[in-house]
Amino acid sequence: MYVNSSDINLSDNDNLVVWKYLDLSKFLDMLLSQKLFMSRSDKFEDQYEGTFSEPTFEEIKKIAANNPKFLDYYKSHREKVVVSSWHANEYESFAMWQIFTKNNEGLAIQSTIGRLKKAVAVEKHIEQYIGEVNYIDYKKEYIPFEDTFFPFLFKRKSFQYEREIRIISDVSNAKISINDGIKIDVTINQLIEKIYIHPKSENWYKNLVVEMVKKLGYEIAIEKSDLESDILI
Repeated sequence: MYVNSSDINLSDNDNLVVWKYLDLSKFLDMLLSQKLFMSRSDKFEDQYEGTFSEPTFEEIKKIAANNPKFLDYYKSHREKVVVSSWHANEYESFAMWQIFTKNNEGLAIQSTIGRLKKAVAVEKHIEQYIGEVNYIDYKKEYIPFEDTFFPFLFKRKSFQYEREIRIISDVSNAKISINDGIKIDVTINQLIEKIYIHPKSENWYKNLVVEMVKKLGYEIAIEKSDLESDILI
């Protein structure tokens, strides 16, 4: 279930193109389960995930002086927030291929903001929020904490290349077990507009993906990335 929040910044353009770069095993798991994996926020490589900038932390410490549970809540809350990360870009990104795929294999899912909203609408047990990540100087800039999602919508400026759009859920009140993350129901044909195969992959790899998608009953456009196409001169 997608829920709109006026506190979360997101482009009004439902046609904004977003991408998810992933390996074949994770892609197949998505198709077979018809679910989208969302990672626990404290399991991300960036140790600053879900934390605060220095100016904000100084303010929180003042509040916590009279209410120690306030700070404890924010520390433990990271274990209950799950995230699915997407890259906003009109075109595919060479850098994203390099970072998120290996061995000249992998693929990219192309979608839009509008498709994400509709695709997660089938999930009836956990509310989904979609927000745009802000990139700031954690030593100087302030992160508001009126909304518990705000710490998860800010990252350090060194991550600006990610241009991240996030699907976020707080599972604090859900009676579910959470280890590395959870899977939520999605409509696959709504979620995925097109599939791009790794630009350096062999033809057999593309044929394999095409055949698997077809056998699983999905009708999704598939093409090989042209980032490695032959030069014209």
